[in-house]
Amino acid sequence: MTATAPLPHHLERPTIRPTSLLSQSLAITRRNLIHIKRMPEMLMDVTIQPVMFVVLFAFVFGGSINVAGAASGYREWLLGGIMGQTIAFASFIVAIGLTNDLDKGIVDRMRSLPISPAAVLVGRSFSSLIHSTIGIVVMSVTGLFIGWRIRGSVVDALVGYGLLLLWGVAMIWLGILVGSSMRSVEAVQGVMFTTIFPLTFLSNAFAPTERMTPILRTLAEWNPISSLVQGVRESWGNTSPVGADAALPLQHPVLATLLWTVGLTLVLAPLSIRAFQRRTSA
Repeated sequence: MTATAPLPHHLERPTIRPTSLLSQSLAITRRNLIHIKRMPEMLMDVTIQPVMFVVLFAFVFGGSINVAGAASGYREWLLGGIMGQTIAFASFIVAIGLTNDLDKGIVDRMRSLPISPAAVLVGRSFSSLIHSTIGIVVMSVTGLFIGWRIRGSVVDALVGYGLLLLWGVAMIWLGILVGSSMRSVEAVQGVMFTTIFPLTFLSNAFAPTERMTPILRTLAEWNPISSLVQGVRESWGNTSPVGADAALPLQHPVLATLLWTVGLTLVLAPLSIRAFQRRTSA
């Protein structure tokens, strides 16, 4: 017979090392990105879908749409609108992902760990912004094949891409608010589709506002997405500045986009945090 080793009287608890909010958020971001790696179909909304929009509008509708101030035609003018729409859909990504985590109990498990509750939201925001950035890169490459170019300087190019990323941050807060308030992915998709989709089409993303009826033109030109798209196009040299008869946000699109981004963030961030806290403490 072999002697059995005596069991220890007590087990030592492993040492828990304190970590920063940044390291916790990056760990959650890595977890979300691993999901994308294991399920590449999650990238369809920022790869296949935007490319499909570019091809359809550039080749099917582009021949019947004349754009004033765009020396290279509708195809080049279109890219800024498609990118504005894609970055607006960043709210979809974070809303659906957050609702899934809440519904499956992932957030509850994370709350049981010695981490900051904010790390869940920050990590989800980081991964959503990376997700949308992939779409911007894919569309930039697609645009090069259909004739799109950045006509300005490197600084102008960075300003355009910077506006897109800033707007993505504001949209992330909207996604957190909807994802924390809705109880199912189906409800999230219904709410987001009925708000974001019409908002992107009632803008200058796909068609100029000059030929719209007065009421629609006013709504479109004061639409924050129109300011974003106009600012991106002007920064990249894809269109000339609008005339004096256009709404004030389109005459100063970069400044208007910054103001819209800050304003929406100041309104949506407290509402989103409150909704998340209410949902996780229930």
